[in-house]
Amino acid sequence: MSRILVTGGTGFLGAAAVRGLVRDGHSVRVLDNNSRGSPHRLGEEQASVEVICADIRDGAAVAEACRGMDIVLHCAFVNGTETFYERPGLVLDVGVRGMLSVLDGCAEHRVPSLLLISSSEVYQRAPVIPSPEDVPLVVPDPRNPRYSYGGAKIISELLALHGAGYRPEQVRIVRPHNVYGPDMGFKHVIPQLAMRMAALDRDTPSGERVSLKIRGTGKQTRAFIHVDDFVAALRLVIADSAPDAIYHVGTREEVTIETLAEVIAASFGREVAVVPSEPPAGETDRRCPDISRLEALGFAPARSFAEGVDAVVRWYREHAADEGRSEGEVA
Repeated sequence: MSRILVTGGTGFLGAAAVRGLVRDGHSVRVLDNNSRGSPHRLGEEQASVEVICADIRDGAAVAEACRGMDIVLHCAFVNGTETFYERPGLVLDVGVRGMLSVLDGCAEHRVPSLLLISSSEVYQRAPVIPSPEDVPLVVPDPRNPRYSYGGAKIISELLALHGAGYRPEQVRIVRPHNVYGPDMGFKHVIPQLAMRMAALDRDTPSGERVSLKIRGTGKQTRAFIHVDDFVAALRLVIADSAPDAIYHVGTREEVTIETLAEVIAASFGREVAVVPSEPPAGETDRRCPDISRLEALGFAPARSFAEGVDAVVRWYREHAADEGRSEGEVA
């Protein structure tokens, strides 16, 4: 079993990873400033985890957290599409400075293995779909603040693989594709549509079709993966001994946003008329990963899209009162 530091370990993805690692018997340390995450996400495994409250840009704190670790799992970042547009400077600052802090910490304490959680946003408009790991990484328009996130992830990948000075013996990169699940926050497409649908369900007489406004035409596609399947994939990557490996994590089930809206409406027992609107600048029309490399490790998603989304919508209906809860700045 390994000693693993998880940065951003009280965020949605980080906390899910922590819970899985603890159950597998690893010794886990978490670093997070909890401004976007929360220790409650660690669940009953929190009692088995050492939690350090610090900003990922605090080099001294990150270095101390790296002491004695076998693996650093670097999840800390600022996510949420709204934030990319509204606070691109923050996204870049946390992403790049955070990556540098992690590399400096790994160097100081000779951490042998680094696993970076990157993103499908690094390649934006892929020339091949399903998209393999060797598609070109691009920032289509540096003037568009949306690409602050994808750009910072590209820089992070480059730094992880080619950073100056000490380099971990093993660098692995995971690019999640549209991971969803309960308690993922309210600034993502599934919870946003679920909360919008909840309001329409309250305000529209029973039996009537509801009109649900979405961003874009609804023909955009994504390949959603449930967080439990993401954790299962992560376990396989951690167990893999290959150095300098990159893995796309997702499913082959490509779904339109229009279909997503219909599935969410069905969770309320409603039929829906989707009302399109102008998409945000830089929106990706189509995204679906080639997961052959991950499948070679033994990966197979356990949850279907419809089953997983229905359960998550139920969670959000039960926690609707939390929607106004402030989400901070740093994951």
